[in-house]
Amino acid sequence: MPYRIFSKAGWDITVATPGGKAPTLDQLSLGISGGMPRKRREVKHYLDSIADVLAHPVALDIVNPDDFDLIFYPGGHGPMEDLAYDPTSGALLAHRLASRHPLALLCHAPAAILGATGPDGRSPFAGRKMTGLSNREELLNRFARKAPWLLEDKLKEAGVDYSKTLLPLRPYVVVDGNLYTGQNPQSSEKLAERLVADISKNSAN
Repeated sequence: MPYRIFSKAGWDITVATPGGKAPTLDQLSLGISGGMPRKRREVKHYLDSIADVLAHPVALDIVNPDDFDLIFYPGGHGPMEDLAYDPTSGALLAHRLASRHPLALLCHAPAAILGATGPDGRSPFAGRKMTGLSNREELLNRFARKAPWLLEDKLKEAGVDYSKTLLPLRPYVVVDGNLYTGQNPQSSEKLAERLVADISKNSAN
């Protein structure tokens, strides 16, 4: 998982949430879309090992994105429930995108861009190449039957140049300048490793 990969790279990690509330584990992430049973057990064990860190996040509204080499939004259905409508998160994302410093969103996390608005009233992400959980992948979850909208549809409506892998639940990463996106949980390691490689290379230059 990205947190573990970033930690092994020696990075200092700050966990931030709206209002500084402890994040809730999306149990569907530990379902079929999260990979094979052994992989899901491994993820659950690692999350338990960092439970104290996750229990004490900082508040998103006091985060200065310019203080960080990377802004990373993990997946889960949470972004569709709150970050898609959060103006603080939206402003942070718009600022980060314009800054040309690395910004990464995984799985459902691209839903958070729906809270970002440019000076012209349009999404600052319009025209950018991105991926995110596909409609077909979402329909593998029970949640999809209750969801008022699906991520792939909303990204396209926002003007994003959306793409996805031909086969569901396969790793797929899209990089467009400073914007990095991963399609699904299976993309998490590939996305994190690409970020570590690119940021380490740029730091060495």
